[in-house]
Amino acid sequence: MNQEKTKKKLFKEFPPVTTEEWEKVIERDLKGAGYERKLVWKTIDGFRAKPYYRKGDLKSLPYVSILPGEFPFVRSNKKNANDWFVRQDIFVGDVKEANKKALEILMKGVTSLGFVFDEKFEPSVKLIEDLTENIFADAVELNFEFQKNAHKVVGVVDELAKKYNRDLDKIYGSVDIDPLGELVQNGEFLYPPNSVFDLIKVMIEEAKHLPHFKVLTVNGKYFHNSGSSIVEELAFSLAQGANYLTQLTERGLSVDKIAPRIKFQFATGSNYFMEIAKLRAARWLWAHIVKAYGPSGNSIAAMNIHCTTSDWNKTIYDPFVNMLRTTTESMSSILGGTDSLTVKAYNSVFEKEDAFSERIARNQQLVLKEESYLDKVIDPAAGSYYIENLTNLIAEEVWKRFIEVQEKGGFTEAVLSGFIQEKVNETAKARDMAIAMKKEILLGTNQYANPTEFIDKEMGEQLFDNGKPSSSKGLKPYRGAMAFESLRYQTDKFAKVKPRPKVFMMTMGHPAMRKARAQFAANFFGCAGYEIINNNGFGSVEDAIKAFEKAKADIAVICSSDEEYKQLAPEFQKRLNNKAILVIAGFPKEIIEDLKAQGIKHFIHVKSNVLETLKKFQGILGLKNKLKT
Repeated sequence: MNQEKTKKKLFKEFPPVTTEEWEKVIERDLKGAGYERKLVWKTIDGFRAKPYYRKGDLKSLPYVSILPGEFPFVRSNKKNANDWFVRQDIFVGDVKEANKKALEILMKGVTSLGFVFDEKFEPSVKLIEDLTENIFADAVELNFEFQKNAHKVVGVVDELAKKYNRDLDKIYGSVDIDPLGELVQNGEFLYPPNSVFDLIKVMIEEAKHLPHFKVLTVNGKYFHNSGSSIVEELAFSLAQGANYLTQLTERGLSVDKIAPRIKFQFATGSNYFMEIAKLRAARWLWAHIVKAYGPSGNSIAAMNIHCTTSDWNKTIYDPFVNMLRTTTESMSSILGGTDSLTVKAYNSVFEKEDAFSERIARNQQLVLKEESYLDKVIDPAAGSYYIENLTNLIAEEVWKRFIEVQEKGGFTEAVLSGFIQEKVNETAKARDMAIAMKKEILLGTNQYANPTEFIDKEMGEQLFDNGKPSSSKGLKPYRGAMAFESLRYQTDKFAKVKPRPKVFMMTMGHPAMRKARAQFAANFFGCAGYEIINNNGFGSVEDAIKAFEKAKADIAVICSSDEEYKQLAPEFQKRLNNKAILVIAGFPKEIIEDLKAQGIKHFIHVKSNVLETLKKFQGILGLKNKLKT
């Protein structure tokens, strides 16, 4: 029998379904709730992302037919594999100890070292030679971060590479020099800008024998860790990169010499698909920016990206959740095509990393490479209707913001005028509000707090301080969890000298409603570190009051249905007689004014500002005053 005749198309018996037909079914299932309002996601940057995309949505995208390694590199800079440098950073306080640690972790799978020097050090041949003893510079990527005279690194590396007869074409690495990043952090130049850019020009010329050594960094992570959105992080980073190109081409260097010397450092957050799309959009837009400066070939426009896991979304409470966050962040970075990656230890935001936390962070990358084979497939997101469209949506919004910065006179002027800081701070404020309202979730902090976890040791108050002083002209990195953590730490400190505040669930009436609202209330007050006393349900107000008095609780939360609150709430109010704080779980709008008239004034519900509400309870309970005394 002819083989061709036996072939059948899979699912041929099913007729194709149009997008319009799908939309009709969705509208019907939503029962008039509105497709746009319920399912279309409006991002913090203002663009709208649909819940799903189809093949037809790819037709208008300009890069769909472009292959990996081809301009504008949206799919990847690489052509044959998706390999990346596995980087671990080492703080250099003692040179011998840092060298010992570097040699140790190189035996454990690390392929890139980041040396972060104490301020007492500055680059010298002896220092770098001692630090890298027995480390082959042509077999591992070497990155250096000095606090002073970092520009000397290039000459030192060049001298040592020649001294030890290393293959210069195989030496990969970087020095973290970012004067415009310092401008972002401080709001003003720390050194005369002209002399700084003149110095960078000299560095680029000194590095001519080290083709793969980066001498200039664009630290987009500063925007991210100050609370920016993905679009802002990318737009302002690209504007910063363009500023470097302009300053250095004006000093006589060609873009061919400048662009390959720039490394972009982005922080990767937990918005999984958006972060993948961010890196794809970054390469795409940077390639076109570089092209505008007239490079001699397309390869000059390839963006070099180093990713670090985010600090902004990491938490002190329930810290092992940070491992889950860094895992998804690592995957986003890798699937997005990063060139190198640093996974920060789960405890890095609140204490010195130890051998265990560093091992876990290192092995997260190694598992993804050696066991999940994420280094084998270039641009695994290719063809994903959702990610392809997200890439395009992000790129469009980023370009709008990039042009807006250029219209302000360019990156430097936009920072000096406070424009960029204002935009990032506005977004950070909106994100803080989203966390306070539980629209943005930090697991273990503003949602599902672990009721058995307490901090019983003294911790620096700066860990919980996210205040942005008005005197500061620059951006201030902070963590989104800080406000909730500060409140909960306050409770933990109070509990060292007084009984921890207790919240008693007055569960009565409708079984499903009382259970759901008790769970909601327990989660609500658990975020402040209060002791939660759950109950299966009481048959009468009398039984509930007796149990409450026996528990010696501070807060009584009535958990029932709206219909039953009309009778139950006044009864509990009368029986408690102001001996405790009475709270209603829910918002019974039909009778709420009547309840308020009877002196019942505390209601918690899904539209509550959780943070501000808990702060009020802290004040009523007198935690702050008692702590001071």
